[in-house]
Amino acid sequence: MLILLAACGSDDTANGNGSKLEQLQESGTVTIGFANEAPYAYEENGELKGAAVAIAETVFAELGIDTVESQLSDWSQLIPGLQAGQFDVITAGMAIQPDRCENAAFSEPTMQYGEGLIVEAGNPLGLESYKDIADNPDATVVVMEGATEIGFLQEEGVDPSQIVTAPDIPATFSAVQSGRADATTGTEMTVKMALESANTDALEFVESFEQPDIKGVPSYGAEAFNLNDADLRDAYNEKLAELKEDGTIADLLDENGFSSESNFVPVDEVTTEEVCNGEV
Repeated sequence: MLILLAACGSDDTANGNGSKLEQLQESGTVTIGFANEAPYAYEENGELKGAAVAIAETVFAELGIDTVESQLSDWSQLIPGLQAGQFDVITAGMAIQPDRCENAAFSEPTMQYGEGLIVEAGNPLGLESYKDIADNPDATVVVMEGATEIGFLQEEGVDPSQIVTAPDIPATFSAVQSGRADATTGTEMTVKMALESANTDALEFVESFEQPDIKGVPSYGAEAFNLNDADLRDAYNEKLAELKEDGTIADLLDENGFSSESNFVPVDEVTTEEVCNGEV
């Protein structure tokens, strides 16, 4: 199910209809854009689930906005959809990146995570890092369209000709299983859980994978808002900080397949401003 992007949205604040926060509080409903990527945000039996979803729903409830309307979109279309007014917010565990900060207003980090690698069972090429892929010109890696891993691979020396893309995680797995690619990569929790769900012996998660020592790893995931909705983002951040301090966010991470020890980002330990400026 893909949501087709509509034409550009209007600036209701400029038209005198109140701030975005006031509009959502009056309606009691927020529209969230997400991509089907467990355990961050995904659809199961018609219900929106995942750690990023649980965090967003909890914060918005604190703001007096109790109803969530979800819209599934291709990952590469999440920010364009946000800019077009298709969504009020994106909740997909999306990594904060300087270039993305130019197109969306990110909340403070809600989680942190590393990378993972999936290969054919037995790992015939012995791939244990991105550099191993770079060192083997015959190796091909498939990545989800628009994912940060494309840039990570290139920074580690992987030639663009070795990288192919697919629309979603299942399609990347299919490419490896069919022999069209030798490996696929994504955030560690995503590919590990996707492999468990795939229930196949044809692929394996590389337990010995060496995390790339580059800017952007670990990644810091956050909700993303339209650049015109700074008031909504700021109000969200205020409640998010309170829920971090009282342990709610750590509990939500634990309940949704993450770890409060390795994936939780304490208040002010790393700020979105620092990540956007390239300081982290």
